[in-house]
Amino acid sequence: MTRTVLVTGGGTGIGKAVAAAFVSEGDQVIITGRRSEVLHSAAEELGGAVTPLVCDATDPEQLAALRTRLPGSLDVLVNNAGGNREFDGAPVGDLPGLADTWRANLEANLIGAVLTTAALDKLLVRGSAVVSIGSFAADRGAGSYGAAKAAMNAWNIFLARQLGPRGVSCNVVAPGYVEETEFFRDRRTDQFHQERLAETMVGRAGRPEDIAEVVRFIASPGARHITGQVLRVDGGVIPTR
Repeated sequence: MTRTVLVTGGGTGIGKAVAAAFVSEGDQVIITGRRSEVLHSAAEELGGAVTPLVCDATDPEQLAALRTRLPGSLDVLVNNAGGNREFDGAPVGDLPGLADTWRANLEANLIGAVLTTAALDKLLVRGSAVVSIGSFAADRGAGSYGAAKAAMNAWNIFLARQLGPRGVSCNVVAPGYVEETEFFRDRRTDQFHQERLAETMVGRAGRPEDIAEVVRFIASPGARHITGQVLRVDGGVIPTR
């Protein structure tokens, strides 16, 4: 059965890989983001039934407009838009700068997911899945970015309880260190890279496709009884008992 899937931040990196995974199953995929050129380029590359729609996941007005452009139902919502806003500017040197950085990361990584899900809530049908992309940074004390992702984990439990009676599952997929994305901008050194590899049990960095396959599974009919969970995909950096 063909599903309708929406992936925020679907033009690059993990979001694009997630979109590709659903396209490969014949699903109708909508990708959103702030950059029109990036979205249209990704849609052309992915082929299949991919619709690019410009929308800032943190903007209530844009989300309201997006809702009017979507089909009447949604089977999978992937809250992928975000990133570490600490990489976007100079090092914080004063309290106003610190406040701006923390607010920016909370808005990009938490508020965007909250608003998007609320805006599209009525489109989710029984058997739908909401999958939010978190980070192992939530458990590593990683400043404003880690705090925002930890807050996402807490919100996901609330969301799972709220939507569970309607037959909608809600989970977080938390990547570790992933290559081939725009996440680190130009700040990743070879030393940093080698240190991140050494932390893993598998001796390699993650790839966007590693995350996409887990998202595809957790949104599948076979995972309908999994909800309110955080699934780490980090190469064993943070093991559990």
